Order: sequence, then structure tokens, then C-alpha cells
Amino acid sequence: MRTDQILTRLERVFARLDREPERPAHLQTPQMSRHRVVLLGSTLAFYLAIVVAVLTTSWLVRLDWQVMFFRPYEQWPQLHAFLDYLVVLGQRGPTAVMVAAWLGWRSWRQHTLRPLITLGVALLLLNVTVGAVKIGLGRLGPHYATEIGSAELFAGGDIFPSGHTANAVVTWGILAYLASTVVTRRVLSVVSAVVSLSVGATTVYLGTHWVSDVLLGWSAGLLILLALPWFEPLIARVEAYVFELRELLRRRAETGRIPAPVAVALTPLLSAGGKWRLRLPAEAPADAASDAGAQPAADPAAAPAPAAPAAPATGGHSPAPRPAVHPTARPHLIRSERTPVTPLGNRRPAHTERTAARGTTARPVTGG
Repeated sequence: MRTDQILTRLERVFARLDREPERPAHLQTPQMSRHRVVLLGSTLAFYLAIVVAVLTTSWLVRLDWQVMFFRPYEQWPQLHAFLDYLVVLGQRGPTAVMVAAWLGWRSWRQHTLRPLITLGVALLLLNVTVGAVKIGLGRLGPHYATEIGSAELFAGGDIFPSGHTANAVVTWGILAYLASTVVTRRVLSVVSAVVSLSVGATTVYLGTHWVSDVLLGWSAGLLILLALPWFEPLIARVEAYVFELRELLRRRAETGRIPAPVAVALTPLLSAGGKWRLRLPAEAPADAASDAGAQPAADPAAAPAPAAPAAPATGGHSPAPRPAVHPTARPHLIRSERTPVTPLGNRRPAHTERTAARGTTARPVTGG
């Protein structure tokens, strides 16, 4: 008779949320295959074609103006409230927080930092590439256009390409890129494509972007996703470095001292100034013996000389003591070889010999 426990649906969900005992072996990093290279080249050609079409004020710019005069937000005003919320799926801040939370849980569960590092690299590439083109071309948006039929380039704007669209492609597409199974990757690819297309069309509906802005934003985000396999070696090195640093810090917390590899690396830097030096574990007993007070034998030439006697005070005020200066060529004498020095009189006169008042001359005291 079988006694296997039958789990409910909720129990199976919680079982999926538990951390795996070790990193799964089926996690594989995507490779830059020939198919991906062909897609990357085609997308790059499409990207350049859109830029050239806008720079030459071709039919694409005329299409931009026609859609702008059509004013979709006035044709279908009932969609305005819903699309105001839908466009948030393309904003960098909210989407990055949501996706980072999901990838952070995956990193914890699968004992790897690759999902979070990959997201960081993708967002960095997005900011650099899209931001550079935005600032370089300086195109104005439909609401700020000044001349009908012009491309509105180099006018101080930052609208070309669409940042909302490119961010939606990268942020939601990274989930499909990091999927661990083929079925999950296909499903997430369809979902991310629908979300990015919807966000791009929404920006055109609201009148915040031209059609060409959205087309260039789609291609810019897709270029980043297709080029990510080239950055996998860098991601692996960063992950290995973070894990090594974590082990060093954990060892330091357990032993209470800096590990030997870190000490060896820091010793040349700390000893360069000549003031203090980081002590290695292997040389700790020797240093401890020297610090404990193993002092050399008394040397007559190395014994410190006593301070010079202070001069007698005059006027009731004692001058500040001066440090004793010893010539380097003259050897120091030990206490037994020094001649005792006794001052010829008291440092200060007796109380009866003090002046009665300031400015008067004291008379000597004579016998009788």
C-alpha cells in the first residue's frame, strides 16, 4: 500500500518557492549563435534606416505629421484613462523595481547572481546607447514642434528614440532571456513583445512621441537583448568576484582578522608610508615578541642624557623649559659617569628678600 503524501495546489506553490539545495545544473547561458547574429545584423540595418529616413526628412517624417494631426487621443477619448496607466509599464523606475524584485528572488533561490547582474548590464547599455542618441539628435516631440513638415532635429529635445518603448523591450524581454526552459522562454517572449508593442502604441496615442520614435525605440531595445550573449563572460567574472569577496568577508567575521590573501595584497600599500604595517598571521609571533618588550641590553652610548638644569628665574617668572640638544658627535654618558651638578643658589629668593612693591629696589640683608 502506497503512503505517498498528496499535495494540494497551494502546497505545491509553496514548494516551488522554497530555496533549492544547490544551483540547478540545467541553467545555461545563451550563446551568440548564427541565427542571433543574423537577427542582430537585420535589426541594426533597420535601426540605421530609420535614422537616415528622419535625417533626410523622408516619407517617414510626413507620416509622423499625419498621425500627429490625426490626434488619436481625440478620436478615441474613452481609452485615455486606461492607457495612462498602461504606459507606466514602460517607465524605467517602476518596471526596474518590479523586475529586480523577481530576479532577486530567483538569484536567492538558485544560488546565483547572474539574473541581477544581467539586468544591471542591460539597463546600463540602455541608458548609454539610447541616451547618447537622444542628446546627439536633440529632436522635439509632437507637443513642442515648431515647423510643420520638419524633422525637428538638433533643437534641444530628447525624444528620439522613445525611451518608454526601448525600456519596455529590455526590461520585460530580460525575463525571456533569463528563462530556464524553452517553453517558459517562448511564453515570456510573446508576453514581452505584446507589452512593448502596447507601450509604444500608447505613446503615439497620447501624442508624446512620433511614430519614428517608437520604431527606433523597438529596434534599440532589441539590439541590446540580441547583444547580451557577448557580455556573458563579463557577467560571469563579476559574479565570481562578488562570491570571492563574500567569502573573504565571512572569514574575516569568523576569525576577527583580515585573511592572509587580503593582508598580502594590502601590505605593500600600508607599508609604503613607513608609519605602520599590516601584520600577517604567519609573522604575528615574531612581531608579538618584539612588541612585548624584548629590549636590547643597556648600551652606555645609547643611554639618554638628563635634561639640562633650568636657569634661575628672575622677576618671579619662570621661563618655558627648553629641550636638551645633544651634538651627534658627542657620546652620551650613563648616570654613573655623569658629574653631579648642584645649582649655586636657590632658584627663588626667600620670602623676606622679595621686593615690597613693584618698581622699588630691594636692599641687601646684612648681619648685625
